[in-house]
Amino acid sequence: MRNFIFIWLLGISTLFFACQSSSKNQSENLNNTPADSLQESKKTLSKAEQIIQSAIQKHGGGKYKILRVSFDFRDKSYVLKHDKSGLFRYERLFEDDSLGKIHDVLTNEGLSRMVNGKVIQLEDKKSQAYQSSINSVMYFTLLPEGLLAEAVQSSYLGIDTLKGKAYHQIEVTFKQEGGGEDFQDVYMYWFHTQDSTLDYFAYSYEVNEGGIRFRAFANRQTVDGVVFQNYDNFEVAKDTPLTEIGKLWAEGKLKKLSEINNENIKVIEE
Repeated sequence: MRNFIFIWLLGISTLFFACQSSSKNQSENLNNTPADSLQESKKTLSKAEQIIQSAIQKHGGGKYKILRVSFDFRDKSYVLKHDKSGLFRYERLFEDDSLGKIHDVLTNEGLSRMVNGKVIQLEDKKSQAYQSSINSVMYFTLLPEGLLAEAVQSSYLGIDTLKGKAYHQIEVTFKQEGGGEDFQDVYMYWFHTQDSTLDYFAYSYEVNEGGIRFRAFANRQTVDGVVFQNYDNFEVAKDTPLTEIGKLWAEGKLKKLSEINNENIKVIEE
């Protein structure tokens, strides 16, 4: 399962890297607009985009653009830094049994890797793979922040009720231009109608013979003004319509495969 997660994340992270700058700019504009102007700006957004915008506000809003935290995911440690000017710095630290201590640093300028404190040269293919792997972790860690990116196409599907709670159901697809290698993947998001939280999402993917997954939030915590969520990850039969997955989960008909947990989240003091 772990190998599958890595392969699939490589694809979706391409979208994140391509759209990250525009997404940050949109988030910054939305979260620094006076109340009257914000209401005016909503008139230009579709219903789906308005719901996503409200969710971004709920989960962190303007705090996303000045975020500085560290956390652990699986067997690796990460550092996430956003500067209000649009600069970012992502670090990944872990130990490899054969190589030793690995320290990857990804910025607006690209990726560098240090092994046991020394910078090494990487071939393009490996550099891209490492960038994709880091970006994918950040993409899911920061959801729903990236869902107003220019390559995102969102559609409002109506209200869905899961375990007695009402949710806005929104489908997300991607433009081919700027949508990454896996622009054909399709996502379904469930946003709480009252709280504006992102509680569930499902996705269909094409890599590794394709498939469908569903994630249900297990717990959430707020660190430095941003909401971080952990998820339970479920397997779904390939021919299942994404619109029906929430109900299948609520009825206990999905098999849990794994847990997606970010741990030891801390603010970086500088």
